[in-house]
Amino acid sequence: MRSVVGQLPLPGIPVSSIVGSGAAINRLNSDDRAFHDWYRFVLSFPPHLVRHYLQEFQVGENAVVLDPFCGTGTTLVEARLAGLASYGLEANPMAHFASSVKTDWSVDPQAMLEAARDIAATTCKQLTAEGLDDVPDRTSPPDRLTLKSLDPKAAKLLIKDSISPLPLRKALTLLEAIRFYDNAPFYKHLLLAFARAVVSSASNLRFGPEVGVDHIKPDAAVVAPWLAEVEHMVEDLRLVIGKHHPPVEIYLTDARRASAVLAPQSVDVVITSPPYPNEKDYTRTTRLESVLLGFIRDAAELKTFKGSLVRSNTRGVYKADDDDQWVAHHAGIQCLAEQIEQRRVALGKTSGFEKLYSRVTRLYFGGMARHLAELRTVLRSGAQLAYVVGDQASYLRVMIRTGQLLAEIAQELGYDLVRFDLFRTRFATATREQLREEVVVLRWPG
Repeated sequence: MRSVVGQLPLPGIPVSSIVGSGAAINRLNSDDRAFHDWYRFVLSFPPHLVRHYLQEFQVGENAVVLDPFCGTGTTLVEARLAGLASYGLEANPMAHFASSVKTDWSVDPQAMLEAARDIAATTCKQLTAEGLDDVPDRTSPPDRLTLKSLDPKAAKLLIKDSISPLPLRKALTLLEAIRFYDNAPFYKHLLLAFARAVVSSASNLRFGPEVGVDHIKPDAAVVAPWLAEVEHMVEDLRLVIGKHHPPVEIYLTDARRASAVLAPQSVDVVITSPPYPNEKDYTRTTRLESVLLGFIRDAAELKTFKGSLVRSNTRGVYKADDDDQWVAHHAGIQCLAEQIEQRRVALGKTSGFEKLYSRVTRLYFGGMARHLAELRTVLRSGAQLAYVVGDQASYLRVMIRTGQLLAEIAQELGYDLVRFDLFRTRFATATREQLREEVVVLRWPG
C-alpha cells in the first residue's frame, strides 16, 4: 500500500467533521458529570463522542461494546447508561481500578454516606490529637512531621514535590481510617473518592497535557474534599436505584493480548482512544494516587507496569522490545523513523532519550499492529470500530500522521477503512501548525 506520511487524506476515503474543531469540544459537559466525574484523565475523550458512535453505528440492544484502552471508563459508563453490555481492557492498575468503580452501581448510597461521615469524624479527631486540623492555617502544625508511614521505596516513585508533607500526613491519616471499612461493599468507592480528592485538592500537581508541579501548597484540606467527593458519588448512585443495567467486565491486561481474556467473536463495537506516539509518560499521570493506594510499590512494579503498555514514549522502551517487527515491511513507517533519526543527527541531539525517538516510533506502530491483529479473533463479522487518535510532532518536529498510518496498518490486517472523522484540531506551539485529532472508523468483515 502506498505510504501516506505527510499527506491528507487517504485517496478515496471519505473525511467528515463530526463535532468541529477547538479545545472546548473535548471538555466534559455539565450534563455528563454523573459517574464520569468520579475520576477522569485530564485528556480523556468526552462522553458525547461515545454516544455519537453508538448512534452512528446503530448499535442494537444485544450488542457488546469493547474499549481495549478503556482508561477511566468513559466508553464503558456510556455503554452501561445506554443499556449495553461491555468489556474493558486496561493495563494501568489505577485506571483499571477507577473504571471498575465507576461502573459499579450496586452499592447502597445511604450506607456509604453514613460510613463516610463516620470516617471523616474519626479522622478529624485523630488529626486534632496530633495537633493538626483539616482546615489550613487554623492551627500551627507541630515543628517536626515525619513521612515514615509512606514506604521509602514507594516514596521514591513520586514526582518531586507532588504533595507537601502536611497534606500528605493528613491523607495518610484519612486513608488509615478508610481501611477499617475494607470489607464494606462500597470500600473501593471510598478509595476512589480519596484518590480524586488528594490529587485535585491536596496535591501540588497540575495537568496540562503533561503532569507537573504547580505552586507548592504548604497545607491543604483533605478530609472535607474527600467527603464532598463521596457525597457526589451518592447523588449519582441515587439516580440509578432500582434500575437494571447490563454487566460490565474490565480486565487488568495488555491491549495486545485481548484474546487471552475475551471469547472469540464476542464483540460488536469498539470505541476507544489508544495512546499517541509522543513523549507523554502515561504512568506519571496517575503516579501519586497509584503509590498512595499501593498499586505501585517499588521500581520493579513500575517497570512491569510499563512493560504492559503499547510503547508510546521513550521512558517506556526496553532492550528486549520487539513490536517493531510487526511493521518492518511498512515503507511509510520506516521512512518516518529514518526521517526522525536524520533530523536528530542534523540537530546534534545526543541524549539517550533523543536517540530512541526513531525506535519508539517503530515500536508504537508495531504495538498497535499487534493489537489490531490480536483483536480480529474477538470481533464478530461486521463489527464496527472507532479509534480516536491524534497527529503528533513531539519528535524533533517531524509530523506523525497517526490516524493515517494506523488506517494503513488496519487495512493490511484485513479491516475495511470506512472513513476519517475530524474530531478537533489542536495548535502545536513547536510547529505552529494545527494538529488533527480524528476518529479512524473501521469495519471488520469477518
